[in-house]
Amino acid sequence: MTFSSSWSLGSVDMNPVVVVHGGGASHISKDRKELVHQGIIRAATAGYNILKEGGSAVDAVEGAVTVLEDDPEFNAGCGSVLNVNGEVEMDASIMSGRDLSSGAVSAVRCIANPIKLARLVMEKTPHCFLTDRGAAEFAAAMGVPAVPGEQLVTERNRKRLEKEKCEKRTHKPDQQKNLGTVGAVALDSKGDVAYATSTGGIVNKMVGRVGDTPCIGSGGYADNDIGAISTTGHGESILKVNLARLTLFHVEQGKTLEEAADMSLGYMKSKLKGLGGVILVNKAGDWAVKWTSESMPWAVAKDGRVHSGIDLNKTSVTDLP
Repeated sequence: MTFSSSWSLGSVDMNPVVVVHGGGASHISKDRKELVHQGIIRAATAGYNILKEGGSAVDAVEGAVTVLEDDPEFNAGCGSVLNVNGEVEMDASIMSGRDLSSGAVSAVRCIANPIKLARLVMEKTPHCFLTDRGAAEFAAAMGVPAVPGEQLVTERNRKRLEKEKCEKRTHKPDQQKNLGTVGAVALDSKGDVAYATSTGGIVNKMVGRVGDTPCIGSGGYADNDIGAISTTGHGESILKVNLARLTLFHVEQGKTLEEAADMSLGYMKSKLKGLGGVILVNKAGDWAVKWTSESMPWAVAKDGRVHSGIDLNKTSVTDLP
């Protein structure tokens, strides 16, 4: 799915755009599909409202991802999948295309919104990336409230862990099931772009495992001169091909957003059998959503309307309230 618009001339403000995804998925059950669809629309609407009120692209992607972290239907925040010990460990990153400012956290526990902590790393430290204990100490110093670990654990994810352990014992692991991430990209009225990505990782992962999500260039990238991207999919595959930066490299070489997405996702699939998805926006307001996984919840808010979908070739368009 792609959309193009022309660049505004002179000092005219840009039309704001926000694109969100709810993670590449192998299957979303019928009973969850509507909850997921409504959640992704809610996140896009929240990000768009921030932009319409004059907020920055960074504000918008943080706001949209926070909505998804607070929704137990998505693998981030309070919906995060569990590691081998039945615990939640989360990763997140955020980046401004205006000056390449970046912030990331990995293996964080007991906080509700890792994306907010990633932004604090970007704005309140000289570093780009904090992990585990150091991230926890920084969160406490910044006044980020701790939440009990159990508060982030859902019954659905307990059952998913049990099922995964059972399948592993019978030698039926399927890496392509574990594709959940949430993310957002945005263009604000000043012409700045940004991305944010957040995840609970993969089911039954080793303690301390970190995937692509917090890694700048893999889990996402933003540069006003090229565009912004957030990725989802099999983390180890995404890391190996630097999926976010690879896609934007193709854009730099003159490819459209959709062509660039097809090329990078195709490369990851042919080289590694890795499945995933991407969302992109550029400074002209063009956007694209592409995936090779079975499905990927997505929504785009622009010009007072929301385009959204989950499965290939099924798109709905609604007016924003």
